[in-house]
Amino acid sequence: MPELRAAAAWFGTHTYDVAEFDRAALVAAKGHTRVSVLIPARDEADTVGAIVTTLRTELVDDVPLVDEIIVIDSHSTDGTAEIARAAGATVFHVDEIVPHAGTRTGKGEALWKALAVMSGDIGIYLDADVQEFTADFVTGLLGPLLQDDELVFVKAFYDRPWSSGPARSSGGGRVTELVARPLILQRVPLLSGFVQPLAGECAFRLDAVIDVPYVSDYGVDIGLMIDIVRDHGLAAMAQVDLGHRRHRHQDLAALSAMAQHVQAAFELRVDPGATEQVESTAVVFRRAGDAMQRTERTTTTVLRPPMRTVLAGLAP
Repeated sequence: MPELRAAAAWFGTHTYDVAEFDRAALVAAKGHTRVSVLIPARDEADTVGAIVTTLRTELVDDVPLVDEIIVIDSHSTDGTAEIARAAGATVFHVDEIVPHAGTRTGKGEALWKALAVMSGDIGIYLDADVQEFTADFVTGLLGPLLQDDELVFVKAFYDRPWSSGPARSSGGGRVTELVARPLILQRVPLLSGFVQPLAGECAFRLDAVIDVPYVSDYGVDIGLMIDIVRDHGLAAMAQVDLGHRRHRHQDLAALSAMAQHVQAAFELRVDPGATEQVESTAVVFRRAGDAMQRTERTTTTVLRPPMRTVLAGLAP
């Protein structure tokens, strides 16, 4: 298949390692480019403070590489917003951003709305649940964009050791290997060279994504990549090896819901004549005492319009 051969060749030329990038060299290459770090967070009080502190100390105060750190609070019920603000982030509640567009729960909504409040030319999405976070996550993602003007999007990959038991990689993630990768091979084989297409960490040029619809919930990552490869081509995309990522692993019930959203993203962004909403129902079995219970879970995945059109609606 030509697309698979192209993806294999791309893997050899567009895969970077975080060790390739020196902070001082990146500052020199940055020039007048503004860089925004965007962190969606819901009930991440245990980790978000350390992440923001590391970014502020190492990449704002020590080395002027990051211009703003923004946390999008997605209906947290703990101290996530207060902790992030105290650590030095600018915090927005997801409901207060472009309120005329309404609001939803979920990761995709937070990533989409972050575009409305960032001031940077380059944005970097980071997850808020990473343990033992290092600033190399940002330098690794930013490096390719600052070195190559032809690139518009960089995705992270890493080993994901289990939090207990022997130290070993968990591959690309269970939803990636069981759901996303087979669908990529069938529907968008040009993306088959990405090690972890569902990774939450990526960097982008704002001009490349502000005209792209965003898929809601956990379909957002793959939906964004499908649109970027369609609009800009594979040569405008890259990936970087960030080493290790430690975070809490989701249980199977949560992973099952993620899988529904990921599959819906393909329907929304690949299927001809697709609508702006997909509903899917999964059958879930759980044991309660001695009895097995059967329930149904319906998820709704929607398409948010390009942020440029939403912001244009604010103009007088």
